[in-house]
Amino acid sequence: MMSFRVTRVLTAAVAAVLLLSPAPAAAAEQHGGPGWVGSWSMSAELPNEFTFEPNWSEAGFDNHTVRQTVRVSTGGDALRVKLSNVYGSIPLRVSGAAVAKTVAGASVRPGTMRAITFGGARSVTIPAGRELFSDPVWLRTAPLERLSVSLFFAQPTGPATFHAWASETAYRAVGDHRFARDGKAFTETTPSNYYLTAVDVIDFGARARKAVVAFGDSLTDGSFSTLGADNRYPDELAERLVAAGKPMGVRNAGLAGNRMLDDSLCFGDKAIARFQRDVLDVAGVRTVIVSEGINDIIALTQTEWHPCGPGVPDLTAQRLIESHRELIRLAHARGLRIIGGTVLPYKGNPYEGVYSEEGEAIRDALNEWIRTSGEYDAVADFDRAVADPADPDEIRDEFDGGDKIHVNDAGYRAMAEAIDLNAL
Repeated sequence: MMSFRVTRVLTAAVAAVLLLSPAPAAAAEQHGGPGWVGSWSMSAELPNEFTFEPNWSEAGFDNHTVRQTVRVSTGGDALRVKLSNVYGSIPLRVSGAAVAKTVAGASVRPGTMRAITFGGARSVTIPAGRELFSDPVWLRTAPLERLSVSLFFAQPTGPATFHAWASETAYRAVGDHRFARDGKAFTETTPSNYYLTAVDVIDFGARARKAVVAFGDSLTDGSFSTLGADNRYPDELAERLVAAGKPMGVRNAGLAGNRMLDDSLCFGDKAIARFQRDVLDVAGVRTVIVSEGINDIIALTQTEWHPCGPGVPDLTAQRLIESHRELIRLAHARGLRIIGGTVLPYKGNPYEGVYSEEGEAIRDALNEWIRTSGEYDAVADFDRAVADPADPDEIRDEFDGGDKIHVNDAGYRAMAEAIDLNAL
């Protein structure tokens, strides 16, 4: 009889071959078997310093370990991470990587540390403009569990592909501290993410699971939510799904400042340009929730100059609607469900020139089309979930994040509750 140890090694080896081969994985999903499912993500953007907090994107890293915390939405027997150098100017040398279960801050739980490999090697070079998945990492995770991913860069990286407003703290240490269990060496922090753009999981004891992608701007990204508290609306949606016993992955593809019609030096590629990478390429994706358009509307008053790029001078509701239609077409061509999220109020913003009657008319027309056209498969009425009944053009005071554009933690919870779980 074969020993338990040998049996376990052979089983792991066979599973690894299946996981690394796209064809068998796809065949398994077609027959209801287990497959990779997107469990966490952050959207990549150009290195820039246009943030409210200092970040390390333009300087990059040199003899640094960066430790980043993520919360998976659904768990599994193994995981893989995705690293992105899509906005890098030179090949990115990752000298080593590791993952462990988080205790607090930069500290991790003893006995959970695992090395991350790439094609069997502990180091990897990612060409400029490319991204890469790791090998499977055999670490069992539970839904809503927090993980720490550590990346060591022994040599200069150049400017770093990153995500500016991560609503989570990243930690940096000088030298190689991938396997450090305490956080003492990690003396620098920033609320941004670097290179790490996705965590997928696979559960061999379950039928194929699916993922929902929340695609949008800062109100999907979670701006003004409590740092490190996982209170963005996609986080709250993941908690609702777990409580309801619906094992789905939830991926956050929000990008603060993002626009439907224009690329931006600070706020990423326009929605249609990043839809393939952030939605269509997600493992196991079944549904996408779209919430975009407010930044195009706000930019009506910034058509001559803006540090991140001017807005569209001839913006109309119809132009935004046509862009939404293109996202619907792309999703349906891939066999995905697509849910339209209405655009939140922005009247009452204290900064001169942000709110305009012309912009409000465009917002109203866009929301009316989302609600009544029937072109989206379903509607998440975020607008009505947070609007003040006394003045529907303003966010209710108890949901206001402080600028009458963004919501607070309670507002993000209300947005998540506006989503019909049966529509996912």
